[in-house]
Amino acid sequence: MNMVALLIGLGPLIGWGLFPTIASKFGGKPVNQIIGATVGTLIFASAFFIFSGLQFPTGIDLFFALLSGAGWCFGQIMTFKSFEYIGSSRAMPITTAFQLLGASLWGVFALGNWPGLTNKIIGFTALVVILIGAWLTVWSENSQETKSSSLRKAVVILLIGGIGYWLYSAAPQATNIGGQSAFLPQAIGMVLTAVIYGLMTMKKENPFNKKVTWLQIISGFFFAFAALTYLISAQPDMNGLATGFILSQTSVVLATLTGIYFLNQRKTAKEMVVTIIGLILILAAATVTVFIK
Repeated sequence: MNMVALLIGLGPLIGWGLFPTIASKFGGKPVNQIIGATVGTLIFASAFFIFSGLQFPTGIDLFFALLSGAGWCFGQIMTFKSFEYIGSSRAMPITTAFQLLGASLWGVFALGNWPGLTNKIIGFTALVVILIGAWLTVWSENSQETKSSSLRKAVVILLIGGIGYWLYSAAPQATNIGGQSAFLPQAIGMVLTAVIYGLMTMKKENPFNKKVTWLQIISGFFFAFAALTYLISAQPDMNGLATGFILSQTSVVLATLTGIYFLNQRKTAKEMVVTIIGLILILAAATVTVFIK
């Protein structure tokens, strides 16, 4: 792996690692966060499209790219909602685990991944380890806090949101559209979904005239930077899909730790140790699932 490929591969670590913390730091409700983040993504994607010289997709390719963006937007709305219950430092490992589960199960049952009994045993064992790792990241010395209704609500919300993230990654696979070509229409799908969500909330409060909504554009730049560098990193002449995916998943570590230290989502010393163990288990098991042939 050359240095340029490594640096590009670590782009998602920075972008996706800081995105939830920055969005939480700016504040606002989920509707403010998602509108601003998607507009920021659209600005970034539009600039990339102008300078890349790529052809804008049409027909079925465009439809599935838009659907992919809409899926991400739905998943991210649910993730932002979960932040209100348990904070980003606890929510991010859980949503990462659910995304890994969704992608792996889709690969096995729809795409024929993990052929043979041995591979399936290894793969499903890794998925169980991922779930254990996610549980460890939300473990609390106060047993009542671990069993709290807020945690249960957040887990359900994130599980539902996982459907959107699955659609984000699965929809482009229905066509031969390249990841970089899909980037702009995905962003358009994100914004359209966010605007619809914003219009649905206007009876309570208009999110479009709030300063915090437009501040969230900055958080959208971080997401878009991560998404683009991942698409480039996953190319065969860079890091390839397997290595690029693993490098991108390291973002959960940064997202968790910045949430703890910069958003004051504090944990006790014992909880920190258990959280670190959980993150290591998630990353290790994700690595195993990627390299199963």
